[in-house]
Amino acid sequence: MSTTTTPGRGAPGGFAGAIASEWTKLWSVRAPYLCVLAGLVITGVFTYYYASIARINDDPVQPVGNAAGSSAVLVQFAFVILATVAVTSEYSTGSVRASLLWVPRRHRVQAAKALVAAGVAFVAGAAFAVLGTAVAWAAFDGRATFESGQSLRQVLAIGLYQASVAVLTVGVAFATRHPAGALSILVTLLWALPSVLLGLGGPTLTDVNDHLPHGAGDRLMSIGADAPSTPVTAVTAVLIVAAWAATAHLIGLYVLRRRDA
Repeated sequence: MSTTTTPGRGAPGGFAGAIASEWTKLWSVRAPYLCVLAGLVITGVFTYYYASIARINDDPVQPVGNAAGSSAVLVQFAFVILATVAVTSEYSTGSVRASLLWVPRRHRVQAAKALVAAGVAFVAGAAFAVLGTAVAWAAFDGRATFESGQSLRQVLAIGLYQASVAVLTVGVAFATRHPAGALSILVTLLWALPSVLLGLGGPTLTDVNDHLPHGAGDRLMSIGADAPSTPVTAVTAVLIVAAWAATAHLIGLYVLRRRDA
């Protein structure tokens, strides 16, 4: 029996078909829903806490969106887990073999997973930023400023950062093929290493942190008095985060092509 579909009928093929397949597979399990729910809760709790502490300590007045930007240090791991599961769950069940048979071009499989994970992370991350801004505005109680253009920029910056983290995660997950290995690398890169560098202090270590994904992302997402003091501009920060994501993606693709399933 022939499995060829007539143009305009049946399931889409090529890259569009790969994306549709990855979208369906992503939402066919519970993990993504739980990750989005966790990100929503963490955003609400963290931004309320951030704004309340700033108000109690009588910190300098700052843009309200900084609360949502600061919450990304925790919320990003919701998207890390989501993107990790999208890759490693197929290796754990062996279903990756079927995926590679359906889409034999390896770069399409990885690109489709990265695009779907990045799309979800961007939309959800931006939505969380809007929620966080609203919660923080109430909790700041006058200790913050709101300017629509500035707040929109921060919302988009947060969405862009979370999307980049998702692409970075997909690359690392394809390279390690195991959730524990991928999460160990990503927790170290996105949280542990920056914490150590900033804790030790000094201009050299601070400069190193500014060129790590979250260090550059923090510069991108924060504005005004609470923005990190660094010579890195917003445009440079975007390029740094994109470079990390692209590098991880290429490493993951190299491993996928060398080791297959």
